Amino acid sequence: MNKTFKKNIGFLHLWLGLSSGLIVFIVALTGSILVFEDEIDAFVNPEFYKVSTLGTKKLPVDLYVNTIQKKYNITELDRIQTYQDPARTVIISGTDADKKDQIFSVDPYTGKVLASIPEKSRFFSVVLDLHRHLILGEVGKFITGCSCLIFAFMLISGLILWWPKKIKNLKQRLTVKWSASFKRVNWDFHSNFGFYSFLFLLIISLTGLTWSFKWFESSIYLLADGTTKKPSAKVENPTKVDPKLEKTFFYQNIFSKTDSIYKYKGDTQIRIPSDTINSIMVIKLNLEKSIPNISSMAYFDKYTGELLKIKPYESFSRGDKVRRLIYPIHTGSIYGYPTKILAFLVCLFAATMPITGLIIWLGRKKKKK
Repeated sequence: MNKTFKKNIGFLHLWLGLSSGLIVFIVALTGSILVFEDEIDAFVNPEFYKVSTLGTKKLPVDLYVNTIQKKYNITELDRIQTYQDPARTVIISGTDADKKDQIFSVDPYTGKVLASIPEKSRFFSVVLDLHRHLILGEVGKFITGCSCLIFAFMLISGLILWWPKKIKNLKQRLTVKWSASFKRVNWDFHSNFGFYSFLFLLIISLTGLTWSFKWFESSIYLLADGTTKKPSAKVENPTKVDPKLEKTFFYQNIFSKTDSIYKYKGDTQIRIPSDTINSIMVIKLNLEKSIPNISSMAYFDKYTGELLKIKPYESFSRGDKVRRLIYPIHTGSIYGYPTKILAFLVCLFAATMPITGLIIWLGRKKKKK
C-alpha cells in the first residue's frame, strides 16, 4: 500500500476523529442503552407493561378511552396500542388542553388507568432525542447525521491503518497483549477490537443515516423501486365533516374489523390523524413471522368507521419492505436477543473509541515533545 496514501488516511482519521469524537460518544452510548429499551423500561416501570391480575374478558377500548378523554382533558387522541399478550396493558397517547402529549397505561380488564406520564418526560424519549437530535432539533439531527457519515469513514480508514504490511504480522493485529504497558493495551484495544466490530458498526452507522438525511432514504427507494418517490402511507378521508354518529364502540369495531381481515397473531395500533384530511390508519404487527417489523395496514373513515382500504404486507413495494427492515437491523432486534446483545456490545465499544483514540494521540504528542 502506498506510504503517502496511508499517511494521508492517518491524518484524516486523526482529525476527523478528534472533531467528531464527542458526538460519536454520545450517539454510541445512547444507542447501546436504546438496544434494550423495552426490557429496561418494563423492569423499571412494570405498570406500563403488565396487569397485576388477568381478567376473564377485556372491556371494549371505547369505555376507557372516553373516560381518559374526560378525566385528563385529552382534546386529541393520537394512538391506541393493544397487544396479543393477555398480560399486557393497553397504551393510549393523546394531547391535552395544554398541548402536551400524554401517555396512559390502562388495564384492559378493568379499564383502570395504571400509570400516566408526559411523553417528553419519559426517560427513553429523552435518550432517543439525544441519540437522534442531541436535544437540538433539526440542527442536532444534521450534526448527528454528519457525525454518522464521518464515523463510517473512520471505520473504513481505521481498517486501512490496521491492515498489516506483512501476513506474518497478522496474529499481532488480531490479539490484545494484556500483559503489555497501558499504552500498548490501549492501542491494541482500539485497533484490534475495531477490526472485529468493523462490519457490524458500519451497518449500524449506515442504517442510522436513514433518520438524518432524506437523500439517504430516497436512495433506498431508488435502488429498490427505481424511483426516489416514497409510496404514501396515508389515505384521504372521504368524509370531510363529522356527521356526529353514535360512536359507542367506534374504536373497538375498528380493532375487530382489522382482526377479521388479518387473522394472524399480532399487536395492533390505531393511529388517529389530527387533521380532517387523512383517514385512520391501523397497523397490525405479525408476530408469527421470525423477522420483526412485518406489518399490514387497514384504513378507516375517521368519522364513520367505514373500511376504506387494506394494504397487506405482501402488497408493499420492495423499497417499503427494505425500509421496514432498517429499524430492526439498526437496533439489533432483527434476530432477537443474539443480535441485540451483539449490537449492545459493539455500540458500547464504539463509545470507547473516541476515548482510546484520544489517549493514543495524547501519547504521541507527549512522545514528540
